[in-house]
Amino acid sequence: MIKFEHTVFALPFALLGALGAAQGLPPWRTALWILAAMVGARTAAMTFNRLVDVDVDGDNPRTTDRALPAGRVSRLGAMALMSAGIILFGVAAGALGPLTWALSPLALVIILGYSLCKRFTAWAHVVLGLSLSGAPLGAWIAVAGRIEAPALWLSGGVLAWTAGFDILYALQDEAFDRSKGLHSIPSRLGTRRALSLSRSLHVAAILCWGIFNHQMGGHLWPWAGWGVVAAMLVREQWLVRNGDLSQIDQAFFTLNSLIGLVFFTGHVLEWWLSRSLLAPL
Repeated sequence: MIKFEHTVFALPFALLGALGAAQGLPPWRTALWILAAMVGARTAAMTFNRLVDVDVDGDNPRTTDRALPAGRVSRLGAMALMSAGIILFGVAAGALGPLTWALSPLALVIILGYSLCKRFTAWAHVVLGLSLSGAPLGAWIAVAGRIEAPALWLSGGVLAWTAGFDILYALQDEAFDRSKGLHSIPSRLGTRRALSLSRSLHVAAILCWGIFNHQMGGHLWPWAGWGVVAAMLVREQWLVRNGDLSQIDQAFFTLNSLIGLVFFTGHVLEWWLSRSLLAPL
């Protein structure tokens, strides 16, 4: 019901937030609790999404084979899994510090509330972006104990990037959403304007991550990663130009699954190489 490969969207940015706040490797205890918080939050959010959308998924030919509408997972089992995810997230947030604990209810409202947004607003894509943007921001707070400017730029980039690719994904359901009275940018604005907005959001993401690199004092490798990410987003938009969805899997899953990994790797290489050069001979 919950695909492991979807974890690669937000997890690299959470790890980058921890790396940036620590200016190197964070304590292992902190890193493990961040990972636990990510697992708990994602499990709770994705399961709640499947629960509230089970009837919609059952009516949509694209999603009718998902685990809940197909009967492969029971609602009771899904609710138990969601509860376990919420508990794990709460325990991890408490272990990471007072500020993460204080912000954890707000985080839950956002990541669970996203699943209801499609019923009343076309801007659900932005709420999804806000949900994923909490990963690097929360990890930064867990390490630094406070919110700092680079974390906001990193998180802002995640918000814009996520909203942009979710608009592309929603193009598949444009007609279905209209027929069911569901809200999305494609169903409200049409394909052409939805594509334009998605492109604008991805430009904003690249700008935010560029400012993050600048504020972190990035040199060769972070900027190389940034350049590759920019090229990948251009490629993503090119694949769906004019609303052509024949390569949506490559545009949505393949490319987006690599965005965070590439950007994170650039910063890890810079940290590792600078550490090696400064080490005594």
